[in-house]
Amino acid sequence: MRIGDLSRRTGVSVRLLRYYEEQGLLRPVRRPSGYREYREGDVRVVQNIRTLLGAGLSTRTIAALLPCMVDDGLVLAPACSGTLSDLQRERERIDRAVADLQAARVALDGIITASPPYDVTEAGACSAEPEPEPAG
Repeated sequence: MRIGDLSRRTGVSVRLLRYYEEQGLLRPVRRPSGYREYREGDVRVVQNIRTLLGAGLSTRTIAALLPCMVDDGLVLAPACSGTLSDLQRERERIDRAVADLQAARVALDGIITASPPYDVTEAGACSAEPEPEPAG
């Protein structure tokens, strides 16, 4: 199947599928015409990539771990015990990131609760422009 077909079947943009290929996550066959030809199994590969990305893994980590995973159509699981230590290390990294975010929230809560109970009315005291919201 061509890249557009894979995109429609997985809900992943063509641009992102090309990125997955650049990262070594997908390996389509190149036809003499230069077109990428994907196999039926690549649909599951893309779904597994999305699962692992959703679990907080980087594409670099996924490239290393994906060949060591098995997918029975219901569950994605490590194929060997060596993969478990890599997954545990990623879990610990995520735990640290969560702890850092929680500490940041506590610090922000402290700043919010330390706000004076009155409104500053001096001209220009609150003239800072808010940052634009990131595009979602």
